[in-house]
Amino acid sequence: MDEKTEIKVDQKYLSHLEKKVEDLRILTEVSATISSTLDLNELMTIVMEKAKSVMDAEACSILLYNKETNKLEFEIALCGEETTIDLLKKKITLDMGQGIAGWVAEQRELLIIKDAKSDKRFFQDADKLTGFDTRNLIAVPLIGRRGLIGVAELINLKKEDYDLEILRMLAKQFAIAIENALYHTESLEKERLKQELEIAATLQKSFLPGSPFLQKGNLGVSAVNIPAKQVGGDLYDFIEPVPNKLGVFIGDVSGKGVSAALYMAKIISDFRYLAQTVDSPEIAINRLNSVLSHAPRGMFLTATYLIGDIETGTLHISSAGHPPFLWIRDHEVDVVSVLSGPPLGIIAEDYPVSLFSLKKGERIILLTDGVFDAKNRNGERIGFENIVAFVKENTGEEKLLEKITEYVQAFSDCAEQADDLTIVEVAFP
Repeated sequence: MDEKTEIKVDQKYLSHLEKKVEDLRILTEVSATISSTLDLNELMTIVMEKAKSVMDAEACSILLYNKETNKLEFEIALCGEETTIDLLKKKITLDMGQGIAGWVAEQRELLIIKDAKSDKRFFQDADKLTGFDTRNLIAVPLIGRRGLIGVAELINLKKEDYDLEILRMLAKQFAIAIENALYHTESLEKERLKQELEIAATLQKSFLPGSPFLQKGNLGVSAVNIPAKQVGGDLYDFIEPVPNKLGVFIGDVSGKGVSAALYMAKIISDFRYLAQTVDSPEIAINRLNSVLSHAPRGMFLTATYLIGDIETGTLHISSAGHPPFLWIRDHEVDVVSVLSGPPLGIIAEDYPVSLFSLKKGERIILLTDGVFDAKNRNGERIGFENIVAFVKENTGEEKLLEKITEYVQAFSDCAEQADDLTIVEVAFP
């Protein structure tokens, strides 16, 4: 007859095992729940509801860390009142080290407060604003791969037998989930901005001439335009203001990016309207300056506008703070600085006009400062003198604009383009 062996298990050990199994169940459940979405707002709600349930808390909140301001900002709060989070978001931000959450964020340590009002670090303004009564709380730092994400607070816990280890593990899971959601949100935002920039770039190009080449009578014009970003502030235009005349406009809006591109689009529209039927460039420039005087503070335009007789090659030129142009004749290059007024949109001014005459085989090169301000990886600037020297060496090149562009890009050696690049050639072939 077999003897039965009775195995006795210590009750304390058994309770410990049961607790570990329960902890594992909670962690598995929480992990599955928070992995169900990458939507940041939805995730925040899920995280807070789960934490509130697991820890049997009356309320909970998450304050996210804003790296730009170095402050903590309320992102979500669950306490029974829907208006509470709106009040906290609008009215309350915490400096690093300020309040319980600020202390936890600065020290990167979990903190248990059994009597909030007796703790000198307790920030009472939030309770005063919302009417909530904070008696006790646990504040946990949320730390991800990129550092501090924020602080989670569990407020007015009803039980005291909570396991700090499980709380730390939950906080780690929450931090990873929130960081993944932030990454996802950032990726969506970048994609949205990319699409908007692509649309803006397409729209901006639509304001430039349909073709960078134009031949009118004995005058031929061509242009190169390369924005520093997808959109930029350089502009050029070819128009026929009056019969037998060709108008060539080049300009550089202060700044770069979307704001400069929007301003550039407005300027081209204004220019085309104001320059029609006007055979003197200074009149068109004066009118444009008057219109641009109402521009946003800090926005202005350097520009050169010339009107050429398509039969004789006679040029009338007005400039508004724009760089000199290059006059190529007899295989020589002259740097020409015409009488100029200040950039457009700054002060009222009567802009002067200068007279030149292109002869057969001569051409002039108009450019923006992005051409000679280009830098290489070492931060060295190409310089106006080097551009002039390069043009002197290549006066016989038929596709001179392409050569200049290649020269600038080779000098930059794949360094990020800091400014828009625009070159316009007017030739009497």
